[in-house]
Amino acid sequence: MRIGELAARAGVSVRSLRYYEEQGLLTSTRSAGGQRHYTDDEVERVAFVQRLYAAGLSSRTIAELLPCVDAPSEENSDAALERMLQERDRLSEHITGLIHTRDALDRLMATAQAHREGLRPSATAS
Repeated sequence: MRIGELAARAGVSVRSLRYYEEQGLLTSTRSAGGQRHYTDDEVERVAFVQRLYAAGLSSRTIAELLPCVDAPSEENSDAALERMLQERDRLSEHITGLIHTRDALDRLMATAQAHREGLRPSATAS
């Protein structure tokens, strides 16, 4: 299939597919005229790459994990597991930072609400 069909079937832009190919996340064969051609398997690969992006992984990290998918071996699995552990630790640190930020925002909202309530005229003062 050509790039436009893959984009439509995978629900991504043609630009995204070109980027994935530039990053080594996707491969195609070329026609004599230079047009990209993909197999039906690439639809699932694009969906997999999209899921990894949605999980917060960079294209570089995804490229490091794909050998485990493309050519499973003990060496590739060990490397992928190590990289996934690093990525998990990074995400955990990010989550911890987000929780601290949310808690600080909650405290600031409580302070603002208390200040607002202090500005209201009392019902008994007439």
